[in-house]
Amino acid sequence: MTVNIEAFLSEEREKADDELAISFIHFEELWSRRLWHQLTEALLEFFSKPESSKQRLSIYQTFVLSFADKINQLNLVSLGLLAASQIKEKNDALKFLDELKGKVKGTSQEAYVYATVEGAKIKLQLEDFEGGRTDLDESEKILDKFDSVDSMVHASFYSANADYYHARQEFASYYKNSLLYLACINIDDLPAEERQSRAYHLAVSALAADTIYNFGELLLHPILDSLKGTQQEWIHTLLYAFNEGNIGKYEGLTVHLSKEPILASRGDFLRRKIRLSALTEAVFVRPPNERALSFSTIMKETQVAPDEVEHLLMKALSLGLIRGSIDQVSGIARISWVQPKVLTMQQIKGMRDRLTEWDSGVSQLSVWMENKM
Repeated sequence: MTVNIEAFLSEEREKADDELAISFIHFEELWSRRLWHQLTEALLEFFSKPESSKQRLSIYQTFVLSFADKINQLNLVSLGLLAASQIKEKNDALKFLDELKGKVKGTSQEAYVYATVEGAKIKLQLEDFEGGRTDLDESEKILDKFDSVDSMVHASFYSANADYYHARQEFASYYKNSLLYLACINIDDLPAEERQSRAYHLAVSALAADTIYNFGELLLHPILDSLKGTQQEWIHTLLYAFNEGNIGKYEGLTVHLSKEPILASRGDFLRRKIRLSALTEAVFVRPPNERALSFSTIMKETQVAPDEVEHLLMKALSLGLIRGSIDQVSGIARISWVQPKVLTMQQIKGMRDRLTEWDSGVSQLSVWMENKM
């Protein structure tokens, strides 16, 4: 059925309030002059306004699709996604996106990936994890072939991947993809509630993952500041306790673990993890020429039993947290390297003191050599 576009826009303008009505007058003018790029930009701006929510779907289906092949296909998908956000039933929204995906498949691979990934997000919400994973894997193969991709496509992909791994409780993968997602966006554009939720789940994943022992990237990220002054600030403090290897501070915060089931169920693991962090901190604070640690020193610094010292050292070596050797006979661990970490102000002060001490030692050696000559 042929639709009279001018009549349709006139009818929609009458339904709109004064501010939105001005947009329809602008659409009519741009449509009559066939200025597709300008019309697309005006529609994107219009669709982004909360007040347009009731009209998006009808405008998309009646107006936008009438010139869909004449505009940037990535923008077409963006308009389609904003329209689909008004569809209440998830299955209907998925069907809508499947049709959109089919429309752009032969014209733009980038737009096809964008639509596919957004469809995968809905599948994950419907708990169709296998279907969502299939779509994400297909999208990843296509993205790997591109030299460059629009940041919003990458952001969508990493966000969907993070959603999948979060649902599957694959903590390290969620952590990685969530940080990649944040790297693709301006976090100031995220609502405060979403920033706080993302920061919290990143912190939980960092602590719960059995392959993440360096929280530097997260500790330096501004997203973490969204936890300050909230009821979840305790996990912000907990992250820093782990980074410092501060067992006393950790023990003082364990009362909060019951608030998060994932952490509450991993009490033994977290204790092992904080002891490994305490070990690396014990090495880090010592000058390179004093990194031969006796087993008794390690026991004191990490609060492990005598028969657990070697296991702790071997675990740290296997994880790549330290490098060195273990002298079982002498009961000494000689450490040649320790994994770098983000420093707190207290740790920076400690490093400054060590540099001052080193400088003093060099000066004394210089004076001694001069007196000997």
